[in-house]
Amino acid sequence: MRAWVYERYGGVDELRLRDVPTPAPEKGEVLVEVVATSVNLSDWEALRGSPGYARLDGLRAPRTRVLGSDVAGRVVAVGDGVTRFRPGDEVYGDNLPRRGGFAEYVVMPEKAVAHKPPGLTFAQASAIPQAGAIAVQALAAAAPGARVLINGAGGGSGSLMVQLAVARGLHVTAVDNAGKLDFLERLGAHEVIDYRRTDFTRTGPYDLVVDLVAYRSVFAYRRALARRGRCLMVGGTLRTLLRMLTVGPVLGALTGARLGVLVVRQGPRHFAPLADLCAAGDVEIHVDRTLPFADVPAALTLHGEGRALGKVVVTVRDAAG
Repeated sequence: MRAWVYERYGGVDELRLRDVPTPAPEKGEVLVEVVATSVNLSDWEALRGSPGYARLDGLRAPRTRVLGSDVAGRVVAVGDGVTRFRPGDEVYGDNLPRRGGFAEYVVMPEKAVAHKPPGLTFAQASAIPQAGAIAVQALAAAAPGARVLINGAGGGSGSLMVQLAVARGLHVTAVDNAGKLDFLERLGAHEVIDYRRTDFTRTGPYDLVVDLVAYRSVFAYRRALARRGRCLMVGGTLRTLLRMLTVGPVLGALTGARLGVLVVRQGPRHFAPLADLCAAGDVEIHVDRTLPFADVPAALTLHGEGRALGKVVVTVRDAAG
């Protein structure tokens, strides 16, 4: 099979399209013929080996040589003990931390995979797992009427989060660059902020701040919160995340707020309910661009540079098979 392989950290010029052996499913695994895969920030970070936590897969060089975790396709073989799937089933899922989605075939644990809703295309389904799980879990504790700010709202997770928050009766302030603000208003955001012109940490108070691209100080986040407010970081620089993990709980205990890092739980039960909402038309999956398999480097660049509205999807083969 063909796969995009990288052997050292760096930019997209490290990627090579190579012929590699097709993997075989072991016990509890399924082999999926990939139809579509979407790009996540975690792919960009793993390619670059930055921030520092992206090197947990290998300090000097990546052990996992094929990126791509969000996958949609068809089951072609199953390992011993698999009971929920059989060859021909249309499926989707998040294959973190194993990845392997930027290839023609990928092996995934049965527990990471769900049946694709008939109302979704393969491209749409591939855009949901990781972004959807983040969106659902970040908003889990928000009460109706709460004031919520989402930084990095114009990407995959953020665009889903805005819509979920509005549907749940939350007052949403969406933050991103100026080129994405009209898009965020169309999604239902009540207020939008261009982060280049306005420091959102001085515009509160908010009951919940979710930062998908965190780099500010813990004290700045606290300033943005209501007295019993909560701040959740999902991504950002290693220094910012470490400070939030160490200083955040202390500052929160002193001031009555809660500041921390969202540890995202994986698996279909965390993203499948959102996929059902998308299939019903209640939540829009915005795919900014769909690129062919040969253009995986371009897809990663588009996402990594922050230019995409919603998700970037790569089609590996024709959906008709």
